[in-house]
Amino acid sequence: MKKTETNSEQLQAWLEPVVEIGRRAGERILEIYETDFAVEQKEDRTPLTEADMASHTIILQALTELTPDIPILSEESTEIPFSERSSWSRYWLVDPLDGTKEFVKRNGEFTVNIALIEGDQAVLGLVHAPVIGVTYYAARGSGAFRISGDGDPAPIKVRKLGSGPVIVAGSRTHAGERLQKYLAALGDYELVSMGSSLKSCLVADGKADIYVRLGLTSEWDTASAQCVVEEAGGRVTRTDLSQLLYNTKDSLLNPEFFVFGDDSRDWSQYLP
Repeated sequence: MKKTETNSEQLQAWLEPVVEIGRRAGERILEIYETDFAVEQKEDRTPLTEADMASHTIILQALTELTPDIPILSEESTEIPFSERSSWSRYWLVDPLDGTKEFVKRNGEFTVNIALIEGDQAVLGLVHAPVIGVTYYAARGSGAFRISGDGDPAPIKVRKLGSGPVIVAGSRTHAGERLQKYLAALGDYELVSMGSSLKSCLVADGKADIYVRLGLTSEWDTASAQCVVEEAGGRVTRTDLSQLLYNTKDSLLNPEFFVFGDDSRDWSQYLP
């Protein structure tokens, strides 16, 4: 893999247009959300809607205009082999609609995810939730921020563990037996159910202590929120507590992982 390093000034220069791209994609998603949209099934039996593809088209065109020399890997792109991806020094990693199941259920808990990967790490991240009207974003070395509605950006930070129960961000649609065993071993906890990459953003925003994912995800599901979490002072790790990395193998599936704010506790000790 080629090495490059984008300076903080350049990352900052890209942040504002990337936030705007995410919002534009979100507006188009909302237009479709309010209609009687059709739902197809992809080969992996996950749902696909017109909104996924509309968002993908907007983001692809806008990022190509913004940075014509940086390749783009989107969930809805044609599959790109690792033999080609492995030569990329940096690239955009996009999930045009993270939480399609939440979109179909019309519960509002879905996001637009845009990340810039440099080497094997996320150095810029945008998570936009169009229904909730919340945008999280970060760039390496510049901190993490939340915008609510039309308000001003507010810096966000992870929180330290308190004396009360551990606040766990959990999935509305992925709560398997292994996670139940993990939570049982964790001790006193409260579960906050949330869809899409918003679970990681709850940790970044100091509203949850940990998000545990003991199931399948893809790299475009996690990269943008990982940058936000890390810039907010938290960590996104494999279950051995090593950093979650990108574009290191043929498969785009992630290993199981933790997202947490306070590293004073060994979160791996509760694994079943």
